[in-house]
Amino acid sequence: MAPGSEPDPDHLARLHEDITAWFSRTARNLPWRHASCSPWGVLVSEIMLQQTPVVRVLPVWEEWLRRWPTPAALAVEPSGESVRHWGRLGYPRRALRLHAAASAIVRDHGGEVPGNYTELLALPGVGSYTAAAVAAFAFGRRETVVDTNIRRVHARLVSGAALPAPALTAAEMRLATALLPDDDGASVRWNAAVMELGALVCTARAPRCGDCPVRHSCAWLAAGEPPPSYVPKGQAWHGTDRQVRGAVMAVLRLAEAPVPAEMFRQEPADLGFAPEGIGVPLVALHRLNTAPEQLDRALAGLVADGLAELDGGGYRLPA
Repeated sequence: MAPGSEPDPDHLARLHEDITAWFSRTARNLPWRHASCSPWGVLVSEIMLQQTPVVRVLPVWEEWLRRWPTPAALAVEPSGESVRHWGRLGYPRRALRLHAAASAIVRDHGGEVPGNYTELLALPGVGSYTAAAVAAFAFGRRETVVDTNIRRVHARLVSGAALPAPALTAAEMRLATALLPDDDGASVRWNAAVMELGALVCTARAPRCGDCPVRHSCAWLAAGEPPPSYVPKGQAWHGTDRQVRGAVMAVLRLAEAPVPAEMFRQEPADLGFAPEGIGVPLVALHRLNTAPEQLDRALAGLVADGLAELDGGGYRLPA
């Protein structure tokens, strides 16, 4: 298969068979893949898994579904509770979006997650990838599902590139659609299998090519494993506003009452109480040695994003 070309029908059929057979043998036993998992459970998993590893998502997803097994159960809660129980998954605005989606599902769909791409895409916080993934994995529909892992497998296997383009392109979407099996059930298995291959074998930094079920068809290997055309940029964390926001959110998640602004700037011992309960994340925040203007910026940003509210001069999770 020449780099950049699409496989012929016979070759594509072999790719489908080899990758889905590998998936059947090696797929991780994840609860949102079970036939008993509700569409709501699948939607929650897809939102939580955005930019977050499975190992971190699993315990939070399980606790979330125990607490809120249906959209209606979440919709009746204050939005701040979704943020509180988001834990340390990061990007907590996703919790607010899930709460807003749950409210829309109750209001517009009788409490049932809609089953087609267009209606899913209309839910708050649901983008094109999530709409396609939920339609496919929760409802068995033939949709072009393209995440980072799938893009990387397609880039190496078919296009001969070490990494996909920095941003999703129309050409990648056309290729993904061309590779998709025609049968609904087969297309769902293919999407899941290619995603798993990218997550476990065809990884970004250290691909395990010896374990790949289609290594003999890989355009990238055939080309001699050319290096990437660009250097991926990692996201900074230490010392950033994101780190400070996360530390503030850790305090608010444990707080049972509004937290005065001065409490964010002083150690618990200086405030007259021991470092336990809310004092633990306050100590962690203090150890960042955050400049006052950065702390003020983080607090203001959390309020602007709807992740915190001012209440009598203090800060709390949204009601």
